[in-house]
Amino acid sequence: MKNTFSLEDYREPFRFEPRRAVYIELSHALEKIPAPLNEAAKANWESFDLIYRTLCGVLYNFVPTSGHPGGSISSGRIVEGLLFQNMDYDFSDPEAESADQLVYAAGHKAMGLYAMWALRNEVMRLVRPEVLPPAEKQLRLEDLLGFRRNPTQDTPLFKAFCCRALDGHPTPATPFVRIATGASGVGVPAALGLAMASLDMYHEHAPKIHILEGEGGMTPGRVHEALAAAASAGLHNAILHVDWNQASIDSNRVCREGDQPGDYVQWNPSELLHTHDWNVIFVPNGLDFRQVLAAQQLATQINNGQPTAVVYRTVKGWKYGMEGKASHGAGHKFCSEEYYQFVKVFEKHFEVTCPRFEGELTPENVETLFYVTLMTLRTALMQHREVAVFAAEGVAQARQRFLSHARTPRIDAPGLDLLYSPTNALSLETPPEKLRLKIGESVTLRGVLGDALNALNHLTRGAFIGAAADLLGSTSVSNLAQGFPSGLYHAAKNPGARLIAVGGICEDAMGAFMAGLSSFGHHIGATSSYGAFIGALEHVAARLHGIGQQAKFGADKPYQTWIMINAHAGVKTGEDGPTHADPQVLQLLQENFPQNVLITLTPWEPQEIWPLLLAGMQARPAVLAPFVTRPPEVVLDREALGLPPASVAAQGVYAMRLADLDGAEYHGTVVLQGNGVATAFVTEVLPQFEQRGLNMNVYYVTSAELFNRLPKEEQEKIFPEHFMHEAMGITDFTLPTMYRWVRSQEGLQRTLHSFREHRYPGSGQAHMVLREAGLDAASQLCAILDYADFIAKKNRERGAWLSGILLKSKPESKPPSTILLCSSCGKEIDPREYFANEPLPEEEICLACEWRSYDTCAYCQAYWLNESKIAPVYCNDCAKILTSLW
Repeated sequence: MKNTFSLEDYREPFRFEPRRAVYIELSHALEKIPAPLNEAAKANWESFDLIYRTLCGVLYNFVPTSGHPGGSISSGRIVEGLLFQNMDYDFSDPEAESADQLVYAAGHKAMGLYAMWALRNEVMRLVRPEVLPPAEKQLRLEDLLGFRRNPTQDTPLFKAFCCRALDGHPTPATPFVRIATGASGVGVPAALGLAMASLDMYHEHAPKIHILEGEGGMTPGRVHEALAAAASAGLHNAILHVDWNQASIDSNRVCREGDQPGDYVQWNPSELLHTHDWNVIFVPNGLDFRQVLAAQQLATQINNGQPTAVVYRTVKGWKYGMEGKASHGAGHKFCSEEYYQFVKVFEKHFEVTCPRFEGELTPENVETLFYVTLMTLRTALMQHREVAVFAAEGVAQARQRFLSHARTPRIDAPGLDLLYSPTNALSLETPPEKLRLKIGESVTLRGVLGDALNALNHLTRGAFIGAAADLLGSTSVSNLAQGFPSGLYHAAKNPGARLIAVGGICEDAMGAFMAGLSSFGHHIGATSSYGAFIGALEHVAARLHGIGQQAKFGADKPYQTWIMINAHAGVKTGEDGPTHADPQVLQLLQENFPQNVLITLTPWEPQEIWPLLLAGMQARPAVLAPFVTRPPEVVLDREALGLPPASVAAQGVYAMRLADLDGAEYHGTVVLQGNGVATAFVTEVLPQFEQRGLNMNVYYVTSAELFNRLPKEEQEKIFPEHFMHEAMGITDFTLPTMYRWVRSQEGLQRTLHSFREHRYPGSGQAHMVLREAGLDAASQLCAILDYADFIAKKNRERGAWLSGILLKSKPESKPPSTILLCSSCGKEIDPREYFANEPLPEEEICLACEWRSYDTCAYCQAYWLNESKIAPVYCNDCAKILTSLW
């Protein structure tokens, strides 16, 4: 007889292991918490929120019809409680670093941010104008005319009021916004980086970092990684506010709730957060002001060393006329009946009338109606002054509380200014004693980089914080923490440690976390992992950090740097195979960001680490991305090898060897980039030059971006452009990384790169993988010899051809002219006259005189005619094309 199996026979309740954090159901605790508002206060809260909700709908209507009204509305009461009662900050000083911060990790709620910021500014303007910040640090009601507009907007009122162009998602171009957010879960880890930085500066007096997010924004993996990091490190000043409205753009049941499974995930926010050892306060009705305010007050009072989350159950698009997913990134049609039905509640409550649209639908007319509608909201506040007074008093009390704290950094706090001080005695030519390498010793690039960071860390009293994807020792980023307390950072147990675990193997969260930490202004975060992973996985965070830094400081200004260490980079990580030895990552980063946002460093030799790192730090990019390899390298005697000193690496490009242009035969230019190919070249190929009589220029690229920072005249002096037009390349990386240096199709076809064999190289020791990829010394020499023969033959042919068509001029006459001779009828043609009205080629440069002018040199004309074929030349007599002569 068969045994029947029933799950119910084995079902047992799942229990968490003990947590340091606590879980509080607010409805169970509410009777023990004093009511934070009376009936008059409640009425003022409700009135203010009605204005806010209406303003969100107005913004969506007049963009027109763009933005996210639903989540902005459902989170309104959460933000109102923070700004007007439960945060300590100075409204008159938006940049006060010791103030509590509110980070909109849910960047799509930017509509709500701008609406709330403008209303706060408006009530202070009406009631407490003496507390207003300087005009350039305000977000006025009039600035809302710039919501989702471009800076080039040219409508009359936008220009007349000098409105801010308010980005679709928040950036530090807006006052009180510290970081750029909104992209794929970056906001939460970046905000937690801010929390750690403030804890490290202020310890037990650290400001609170409040973070606003929705349950949909908690689904990305980097958020889970960051939640784990915050709990493990004891970031007790972080308070996450979750607007749990259960709606995303595609679903009205994002999470599991009760016995109903979720469409996306099978946890609810409280479960997820408490799993990660966060204190959780669950607010069953996030639209009830008493519950919202009580939960926030309770959150600031929990003192068990763990981060805290308040989860508010809300309704997306509450009272907007469309709820749930229908209001995510969507709303009522422009000036539709539905829109006016929505504003009717506001009109009735405040006894005002919003204007209706009439006339032609032009940008100017829409803007005018937008402005008049904003003024209607201003009128409502002026006529119901008790609402404005109530809100302004909350902001004033927040300022009083903040000033009473008198928060000051700890005495031995990090001093990043010491790195940038002109009196710090740091020198490109003379590294610190610890970094003065001995000729012949074996070291790793990653190890020397870690030691260099350690030297800067001691100089700045611990301003550098390191993290790695479970690779602290393997990538040698752990070296930066030598001499500081060992182990991983914990705010209470090990606050002096300079290493932090960001969730384990978590490049995604790590990059965003360190971007946030660096944005606080007193630290430099350093993340490290295999180049194969870190460049791609931290690319989004790097882009947002760059956007944030440009928005905060402007273009081409000093930025707050985060270091992204691409360790175990390239084909020399061969034992791990093609999954880990990735040559593509440089292509993701090099010259792929605006000027000075991201700087790559590609040293080939250990002595180049210090000058490159120092030059990169002094440039102060938003992101500094060194590429370092895993295997040990022998420190070479550069002088004995005829190489320039390592300090020239700071130029970004330098000549390893320059050809004798007066020599009997010239063999062209080779450009190198990458430790693997350069080491093989210098140790095995370069010695062959003398033996084989090769007369070549050899350049090495240490940083495309540092080279691009040099004045054009200096760039031309270091690496003349006409050499690029003839050059071939040899690189550890991919062919597109050579496009900056190799400008001809012939040169690119001859360039050696990791995918030249049209496949990913396999596994094995570094020298074997280089051989398979055709990048080893033997392959390099073969390619260089073939290239040298090509250049020499080309020069001989050009010289013979030119000598046959040049006619000598008298010294006192104008420069010699190239005369073309028709082989059919013998007609002579002077191209200077023939092409008098033709434009000069933009890219080509004469190899003889290095200029672009018909009047400079006969070689110019011959070179252009021969190589560029700017136009066909016809004989005036017989109309034959003179192809035989060019």
